[in-house]
Formats: sequence, structure tokens, C-alpha cells
Amino acid sequence: MITTKTLGTMRTSAFGLGCMAMSGAYDAADRDEAVATVRTALEAGITLLDTGDFYGAGHNELLLADALRTVPRESYQLSVKFGAQLSPDGTYLGFDTRPATVKTALAYSLRRLGVDHVDVYRPARLDPAVPIEDTVGAIGELVDAGYVRHIGLSEVGAETARRAAAVRPISDLQIEYSLATRGVEREILGTCRELGIGVTAYGVLARGLLGGHWSANGTSARTGRLRSPRFAEANLRHNLALVERLRTVAAELDLTVAQAALAWVASRGADIVPLIGARTRVRLTEALGAADVALSAGQAARIESALPADAVCGDRYPTALMATLDSER
Repeated sequence: MITTKTLGTMRTSAFGLGCMAMSGAYDAADRDEAVATVRTALEAGITLLDTGDFYGAGHNELLLADALRTVPRESYQLSVKFGAQLSPDGTYLGFDTRPATVKTALAYSLRRLGVDHVDVYRPARLDPAVPIEDTVGAIGELVDAGYVRHIGLSEVGAETARRAAAVRPISDLQIEYSLATRGVEREILGTCRELGIGVTAYGVLARGLLGGHWSANGTSARTGRLRSPRFAEANLRHNLALVERLRTVAAELDLTVAQAALAWVASRGADIVPLIGARTRVRLTEALGAADVALSAGQAARIESALPADAVCGDRYPTALMATLDSER
């Protein structure tokens, strides 16, 4: 059974569903299966659905609209990111979070999603050309107008979070957090707790690395995930050896690798909501097994000992994209 947690002032399910991979972020995805996965997640008690207007250039929002067409609006929460700019061929062009862009982007998202409001609206990254105060202020105006319920942030550092919170209440910071990626623990997590900002953790399975279904010679390792240095040949075998250590500990706890990784992040605090990035019902069902796990301090420590901080080789993004992360500065 999925319990609830609080992000800022928003009560939501203790696990959310990250929908990016349903729109071909890594490999081709089956639309009917994706829609069925969303509905299965809702039936299981997940209420938080995370998307972005640039996921598949609007494809993800249209997919969610289909999945949610007959679902009562009050039974789910939409968390939407905006600001990433893409060319027609998918080339990354940077970020734009000017106030006018904020409002225009939401207008299109509301139309694609078929709703009159979103529950959380957040810039996908910090726009270096726009003060965070201006961006948050514009979202605040959308809150006042009833189009947005809560303001979120994504991949920003502690100082930016402070500046944003000085303008308007911030519900949560969405940031990568997993056994493989623990930079948030250095300063950002403490700042969020000081400010009353929750954390929505994405990349909990490190883009499948911690899912327990990879092999160094498998075809999956040659897909779009190669953009991540962690899946480069020079790093992959080392990282998969760590996964095997984690598998041993997980088995002793009667868990799969994915369940152990998800349960560990969930155990980090009542203000941390991990996103399950499943795009099929099979993977979702496995991941949901973590919802029934309450790790003791000793069990969490055993999991962590199998995959200590900084043990994974390779950055989580290519060098050019790492440079866009305010959270890494």
C-alpha cells in the first residue's frame, strides 16, 4: 500500500511516476503500454505524475491526457517542467524562463493536458540569463490566477533555492538522488529542510543502471543511455560490478535490486518522494514492491555499504549538460 508524504504544503503519494521514458527518451516506447502503465500506477495509489512540456516535444503531455481522460481530476497531481528549448530535430538549444515564456508555456501545457490547472509548475533548469526571482514571480502570478497550485524547482543549488523561497513558498526541489548520485546530501538537502522545501527524487535507478536488468554486452547498453558517461564502455563494467554487490544484499533482504535502490531513497526522509521511471507495467509492478518496505537503519546501511557514495564511475550527464546544472556548482 502506498502511503503519503508532504512536499512543502502539498500532500501526495510517497512515490510518484516519472513519465519521461514513455516518450522515447532512451528507447522507443509503446504508447498503449505507457497509457496502461499510468492507469495501473493510479490504481495502485500513486497520485503524483511527473512530466515536462519538452518530453517528446509535447508527446508526453498528450499521452497523459489520453491516460487521464476518464480519471477524476482531484484524484491525481500533475508536476510539469518547462523551459528547455529544442529544435525540430531534437537538438538542445538552452533554456528560456523569462516571465512571458513561463505563461506561454503553461498555456500550451494546459491545452495539451486537457486540464484547467497543474499542481506543480517548475523551471527544468536555472536560466542563467533570467533571475530566479523573476521566474518564480511569474509562476506566482499563475498561482494567484488559479492555473498553478504549487511552485517547484529543479536542479538548483542551495543559494538559488534560498532566493526563490524568498519570493514565494516553494513546494519541492526535483533533483537526481540515488545510491549512485548523492551530491544533494552535501548542502542542498539541508537547505531544503531549513526552508521547508520537499525533495522529489528522480533518476533513482540511475537511468536503469540500478534496475538490475543490465548486462555489459546487452543491446540495451548500446541505446540512448550511452549519452550518460556511466554507460560508457570504460565505466560500465565497473558500475555493473557494484550492482552485483547490491544484488547480493538485496537478495538477503528479499528484495530485487530495483526495490532496494528505491526503498533506500524513500528511507532518506519523510520529505523525499522518489519517482518511479517505469514505462511498462512489468517494471512498475516490480518497483511498487518498494512501497511495502520500511528499511531499518541497519538495513539501509547494508544497502549503502554495497554501493557507497562516489563509488560509481562517470558523471550522470555528459560534460556539456553537467555545465547547465546549478546544483553542481
